[in-house]
Amino acid sequence: MDPKKSFDKTLSLLKQHHNWTKNTINLIASENVPSPAVKEALVSDFGNRYAEGAPKERLYAGCEFIDEVELLAMDLAKEVYGAGGANVQPVSGVLSNLATYTAFTDPGDTLMCLPIACGGHISMGKKEFGGTAGAVHGLNIEYLPFDEEAMNIDVEKSKEKIREVEPELLLFGASVFLFPHPVEELAQVAKNHGAKVAYDAAHVAGLIGGNHFQDPLSEGVDVMDCSTHKTLPGPQHGMVLTADEELKSEIDNAVFPGVVSNHHLHSVAALAIALAEHLEFGEAYAEQIIKNSKALGKALDEKGLDVVGSHKGYTSSHIVLVDVTDYGLGGDFERKLESGNIILNRNLLPWDVRENRHYDNPGGIRLGVSEVTRLGMEEKDMERIADYISRIIVEEEDPENVKSEVEEFADNYSTLNYCFDSGAEAYDYINIRSS
Repeated sequence: MDPKKSFDKTLSLLKQHHNWTKNTINLIASENVPSPAVKEALVSDFGNRYAEGAPKERLYAGCEFIDEVELLAMDLAKEVYGAGGANVQPVSGVLSNLATYTAFTDPGDTLMCLPIACGGHISMGKKEFGGTAGAVHGLNIEYLPFDEEAMNIDVEKSKEKIREVEPELLLFGASVFLFPHPVEELAQVAKNHGAKVAYDAAHVAGLIGGNHFQDPLSEGVDVMDCSTHKTLPGPQHGMVLTADEELKSEIDNAVFPGVVSNHHLHSVAALAIALAEHLEFGEAYAEQIIKNSKALGKALDEKGLDVVGSHKGYTSSHIVLVDVTDYGLGGDFERKLESGNIILNRNLLPWDVRENRHYDNPGGIRLGVSEVTRLGMEEKDMERIADYISRIIVEEEDPENVKSEVEEFADNYSTLNYCFDSGAEAYDYINIRSS
């Protein structure tokens, strides 16, 4: 393979991706667009350096400014979330979960969480599914009972199961997270049986920080961990927040050297910037996200699509979940919608397993509005998006016919909002080379 051709091809593909993204409607619930200041931090010299250990106690020299930035990120995280302690070193949400498992459980202990089909994340999965909790940390996984009609944890059945199983760790949170989890109703029950209580806020961290979802740390959880790039529009990174300082020391000992060595210092700086922006703009941003997701759910429902949770107002988060089995299957529609420049993902429904449907082509699609909200879209724009989707799914229109309209629509929304650099272009390719 010719090195120079490979070099040029890689850069060309990056630019092609940027140009294509400008012409799409991105509804991936786990994605967002960071601000120019966050991007600036990500390409800084911090990304070339090492800083193993805690600030002011490093195993490397040269960390004077790195230490100050990390301490600032920790303070900002505590302020945004009302936390007693914060660790901003995990390099992903999965490693944030793994740090929590490491701090509070031993291999062979029992974790209670949601099954994947009911919204649980792969980092909570059993060993036979390759999940982090089972395959990496060796935990026994017991599932929280799930109420399919309410699309939430079944409180009374879960109380009974907690008393029966007596898990070492109870974990709230999900990757399909429509409504706040019943933390107050279940946390003390678990603690009465000796469990620590944690909350995976990866998807809803921005909503929690914007005071528009729930407040797990005040509702009874010991630890809230998360990724930092979904409803919180920061870098791809992770963090763990604790209810008090004593628990922070347990998390710190689990994070380093347990799950990180160097911890991507450029991302820590980028996270500090994102948290500062969220202090300023997070409440308005979270409020508009929820307005948009409810509007999108309602508009899809009115177009004839079966929106899960419609009797409860569709959603209280950034996510809308749609059962598409009246018209086909989720994997097929994921591909068709992508052909029309509408980007979302297929998703298991809680009842798919009973219907012998697999994740390759499940019964649902998952939509998230974090990124389109960041671009300034409001409720009226959700009606346009719902129309494009229904034309492809319900009316079976050729996606190529819809694509040109999507591109024209997307062209009106290319600047970032809810950040100090408001008005900056979201998807421009930034060339930092001299030639």
